[in-house]
Amino acid sequence: MTVRVVIVDDQGMVRTGFGVLLNAQPDIEVVGEAVNGAEGLRRVAELRPDVVLMDVRMPVMDGLEATRRLLDGRGADGGDDPPKVLMLTTFDLDDYVYEALRTGASGFLLKDASAAELADAVRIVAAGDALLSPSITRRLIAEFSRLGGPRAPSRKRLEELTERETEVLALVARGLSNGEIAAELVVAEQTVKTHFGRVLMKLGLRDRPQAIVYAYEVGLVRPGD
Repeated sequence: MTVRVVIVDDQGMVRTGFGVLLNAQPDIEVVGEAVNGAEGLRRVAELRPDVVLMDVRMPVMDGLEATRRLLDGRGADGGDDPPKVLMLTTFDLDDYVYEALRTGASGFLLKDASAAELADAVRIVAAGDALLSPSITRRLIAEFSRLGGPRAPSRKRLEELTERETEVLALVARGLSNGEIAAELVVAEQTVKTHFGRVLMKLGLRDRPQAIVYAYEVGLVRPGD
């Protein structure tokens, strides 16, 4: 199945370069472009892509607001299955990392990514996984530490998790991969995936980045743990 992509960036060279690289892939097709977040929302509603490459800083409407509107249904037509959003950044310690994850972005991609990294990133988020590098996770943890803990959502939903599911969520929040968690708990990696899938379902979360944000906001884990 071909992954349909819309590129939203105010720099023409970025749109053109990424478009050429992605269209060279047999399983990826760039179906549209936009120069700012507002136009991006219109193009997404019209084209219904699987993945949106979204720049953070743009005129008229930035990538954070566009992502927020897109994923809460206010920007397109309120469809039940919005596209995955991959934020485009100049460097992976971008000040907007924390806020972008809270809006529901599935990950980050550096603008100087190679053709292989770009294509892999699109495939990863299209498949429903998160693209969250260790450096991004460290940046997120540092941001929680600096803020002293943002306004926390209710912890009540945590009570719905089993002891093992809570344990898996805590390890995810510390930046461990499924394989590393499996080794830590001495279980199969597929078992970890099953537990984490139940965590997302019970907590009403979209993906790994949102799970990490939630775990820190409710105090399940804390910076420095």
